[in-house]
Amino acid sequence: MSGSGSNPSCHGFRFSEARALIADLQRPNQKIYWIDFLSSILAGHVFLHGIFLLPWFYGFTPTVWAGMAVCYVLTLILYMRALMFIHELVHLPEKGFTAFRVAWNALCGIFFFVPSFLYYPHVDHHRRKHYGTEHDGEYLPLSNRGPWLIFLFIGQALFLPFLAIFRFLIVSPVCWLIPKLRPFVHRHLSTMVVDPFYERPDASPKVMRIVILQEALCFAWCVWFLIRGGLLRDQWLDPFWLIAYAVGVGILVLNEVRTLGAHRWTNDGGEMSFSEQLLDSVNYPKHAWASELWGPIGTRFHALHHLFPRLPYHNLGKAHRRLTEGLPADSPYHQTSAESLFSEIVALWRRAKEANGKVAQKESADPKNMVPST
Repeated sequence: MSGSGSNPSCHGFRFSEARALIADLQRPNQKIYWIDFLSSILAGHVFLHGIFLLPWFYGFTPTVWAGMAVCYVLTLILYMRALMFIHELVHLPEKGFTAFRVAWNALCGIFFFVPSFLYYPHVDHHRRKHYGTEHDGEYLPLSNRGPWLIFLFIGQALFLPFLAIFRFLIVSPVCWLIPKLRPFVHRHLSTMVVDPFYERPDASPKVMRIVILQEALCFAWCVWFLIRGGLLRDQWLDPFWLIAYAVGVGILVLNEVRTLGAHRWTNDGGEMSFSEQLLDSVNYPKHAWASELWGPIGTRFHALHHLFPRLPYHNLGKAHRRLTEGLPADSPYHQTSAESLFSEIVALWRRAKEANGKVAQKESADPKNMVPST
């Protein structure tokens, strides 16, 4: 990929030509990161408490229900935006953003049980030889399986919040008491993944210190989350749990729908060429305001991000316009743009149905599956 330092040419696409067009857009602006993140997470906290406090003060009237619904939608949008900064943390320079990383974890990552260490292996998704293979934890062959896998992918949102609590409330302290379990837990239960069979590489001692610190903070927050209702209001069933679960599921569903449109998911396990990886990723330059709601922090420019992973999110729109205007008409980059998220998900669904039909046809034609006549 672009981080390799080479200038390969693939069917009319030249890195040197593309780099020249966006060379001045590579530096992240700390002020934009801080203002965007803080305003998103703090406003999200306000609207989350609006869901909880409106009926507390005014009862359950139709007006209050409407107000709660508005607060819920705004909470999802704002929290989704704040959470997606975890993706930026992986690609930001190590120096200069330490305070931002600490603030993100303190105000967002720990709060949602998604500390930043869970996303460190995201770099494997950007390695040319790993993309779409078993070494890529963020890829599934969705176009080559039946629609059932798409349903399962979205449906997992219903139980992932419980898995997160289990991971930090139960698994973490068990690892502290029984260190021999740590390698297994680190490889299989410590990564935000799309592929549940992904195995995370072992970590350095420095990374493990960060992991244990963030685990401890998540454990402490989890304990408080579970006992706060009994201590503050003497209620064994804290109504805040229901709101938190509804918000968590809503964010997960929104993110999984976004993820369905991030790629075309056409690979089935083998190593892909650069051009195949490029055309397997998608940009959504149209309908900017709407697209930014479901694909915040530059995630709607996913193909461009795969070309230049270190390009800061706030410059992706400008970079896309320059590449679109400056690259030759026959550049494969132009084929990465899609009309809308809906159209891409429909296309994914059709590919999955077609693949499922081919499998069924193949199985019916197999002599081993034929029932002998009597």
